[in-house]
Amino acid sequence: MTSPAAAPHLAQLRRIVIKIGSALLVDSAQATLRTDWLRSVCEDIANLRKAGTEVVVVSSGAISLARHQLGLMNRRLRLDEKQALATVGQIGLAQGWSTALAEHGLVAGQLLLTPDDTENRERHLNARATLQTLIDLGCIPVINENDAIATSEIRFGDNDRLGARVAQMIEADCLVLLSDIDGLYTADPRTNPDARHIPVIEQVTDEIMAMGGEPPPGYSSGGMRTKLMAARIANRAGAAMVIAAGQTQNPLQRLLDGGLCTWFLPQTDTGSARKRWIGSSLHPKGVLIVDNGARQALIVGASLLPAGVTAIDGYFERGDLVLIKDENGNTIGRGLPSYNADECRKLIGHRSAEMEQLLGYRGRDVLIHRDDLALDQH
Repeated sequence: MTSPAAAPHLAQLRRIVIKIGSALLVDSAQATLRTDWLRSVCEDIANLRKAGTEVVVVSSGAISLARHQLGLMNRRLRLDEKQALATVGQIGLAQGWSTALAEHGLVAGQLLLTPDDTENRERHLNARATLQTLIDLGCIPVINENDAIATSEIRFGDNDRLGARVAQMIEADCLVLLSDIDGLYTADPRTNPDARHIPVIEQVTDEIMAMGGEPPPGYSSGGMRTKLMAARIANRAGAAMVIAAGQTQNPLQRLLDGGLCTWFLPQTDTGSARKRWIGSSLHPKGVLIVDNGARQALIVGASLLPAGVTAIDGYFERGDLVLIKDENGNTIGRGLPSYNADECRKLIGHRSAEMEQLLGYRGRDVLIHRDDLALDQH
């Protein structure tokens, strides 16, 4: 933690991503858009654009909107019902944003993403190019998860992390999470009168993560813990993140005016765009366990050699994302291996000079090259 003076100011940022959850956007009793509130947010967005700030929106709400239309208000939904509701609600959600932004002469552009669109490098680059073109054309991209086709195994699961991945994708300066709470507290302020508000956080440590608790029940799939996970992703990618209260009218203007919030500061050494993408990936296919010597070598910038790997978990192909952990189970970083899991198992514990003989062909003399590695902050 650090002094509040170290926090950035929203008005000074070049490009921001604003994430808005269902609980703010949709009247849960009526399953309708909170139109006046949405119009106030779009007024704030228009003022930011006039000041030269580029804005991208990540908006939940499609499934919640369709509950009333299809008579599914008061029971737990099956996956296929959620997918069907998403197709219905997305129409109203996009229309609501388009209408509210048009009042300020702004054009909305809809984009639906799945994890593959951010985890697969080629699709990631294509999505980034589309978003950049929309921004160049003066549009306001409005993004949601493609719930109509995503299964529970291949979902972001919450738009906090989707927002963080979008911030990383477009090299945003800041991710704004509008929430039902005005930041992070040392404990849940609704149940603990001694809970203290934390204005600025330098790094999301395990101690900070423990303050997040468990996600709440109800429509929202988020909660403070997913917001802290989003902070780790965004900060690792070089973006600040801020959690601010969003229930009132003009919540972005409230933030600009100095309203209570929590800032999460970006890491200063963010590396190349490729390393930021690796470091922000959400779905690793396997794990490489390394000894202490390899851990120290990685920290000072070396590639990962087979001699330093003690165990492998999971199955992965060459180029799939894997986690790198030490022998105590702590994640050191993540990377893209030069060999698949079966080949890596043949190679671990051996010297690089032995690799050709063990595999029957000559490949790279490292398991993961340093250019394909993104380390967590140490």
